[in-house]
Amino acid sequence: MKSRKLSRTRRRAAILGAAATSVVAGVALLPNWSAGAAVVDDPTVDAKTKATFQRLADAVFTDRTEALVDGKRGDRKKPLTDGFSGKVKLSSGLARTEDSALSSLDQRKATLAKLGEKYSSGSTSVTLNATSVKGRTAKVAVTETTTLTYAKVRGGEPQATGFQARHELTFTADKHGNWQLTGIRDTDDGVAVNQTDRPAVAPRVGTTGSTTPAAPKASTTYPGPANPKNFSASGLNYNAMAAYAKQYWSNYNPAYPNFNGHGAGGDCTNFVSQSLKAGGWKHVPGYVYDYTKWFGNNEIQSDSFVGVNEWSWFAQNSKRTTSLANVYQLDVGDVLQMDFDRDGSKDHTMIVTSKSRGVPYLTYHSTNTYSRSLQSILASYPTANYYAYRT
Repeated sequence: MKSRKLSRTRRRAAILGAAATSVVAGVALLPNWSAGAAVVDDPTVDAKTKATFQRLADAVFTDRTEALVDGKRGDRKKPLTDGFSGKVKLSSGLARTEDSALSSLDQRKATLAKLGEKYSSGSTSVTLNATSVKGRTAKVAVTETTTLTYAKVRGGEPQATGFQARHELTFTADKHGNWQLTGIRDTDDGVAVNQTDRPAVAPRVGTTGSTTPAAPKASTTYPGPANPKNFSASGLNYNAMAAYAKQYWSNYNPAYPNFNGHGAGGDCTNFVSQSLKAGGWKHVPGYVYDYTKWFGNNEIQSDSFVGVNEWSWFAQNSKRTTSLANVYQLDVGDVLQMDFDRDGSKDHTMIVTSKSRGVPYLTYHSTNTYSRSLQSILASYPTANYYAYRT
């Protein structure tokens, strides 16, 4: 998307006697101190510094969230992160990156507004989980919890959407022992509402000749042609599927393993399979690598239960699903998959937990998210391929 300049200036204190910190491909490069310059011993991170790390992280993610809220950022002359200087602050390189991210989110807000979706308020909080320090580099693990309240533009929208996301922050100390936030890495392989980078994609999965059915891509044109769902024909309980997803979107069910953070793809398909099972999908026991089988519990799971592509193959081969021509035809209990880089290998799985005035709302893991509108997903990933399944 085209970026526009923000009408604000960032004032950053220069690092005396040292080159500015730069970030290359997410890796912080430590500056070389000038000859003869006084350099303090490797700094320690005490409780007060950790608390400041947390507050800065909260400011970064709050700025991102508020960029999506209708009218919110226009009431403030500069981002919250500009209030940090001295002992702990953003590096100049990351400040530019965040400016670009906020501009992108401003544009996303405008796109959603044209589609009839707005957020009336937003809130973000950050919990610091762990800190490790090696020399002049500190790695800080945090969890972001964000909620966005839907403005009642159409009427019938869910009350809110939200997510929990884990991040790793890199802080680098200068020669005076002052810390700069130089890098932010998402660790959930996820799809967050205020995320601007493309998520990590799963390795391309090879197929075995023509035995693996290829799902047809779904159109994203609004509105889709009429294709109402018959909620009684299959004997499944679609409301139970939605209720399960809403119950366990952030508090994982201990009866199943948690694959979040275990490589590209994470826990998304495992979570959707659990929801389908809660609504009446029955196990098909057998060999774990056989995509024509489908089963899962705390001890063992078939590839089709936890794998994005394998689930698609099972769903089509078993006739438990039919493909929908348009994503807006999705209804409660239906499944949506995405191929971010359009290489033919699907990367993410979500389940519809509500629908209002023709717009489906989806809940998923990696990043843990509830009631996110289809329009928000399409606006965030307009170049992805989408696959819609009626269950």
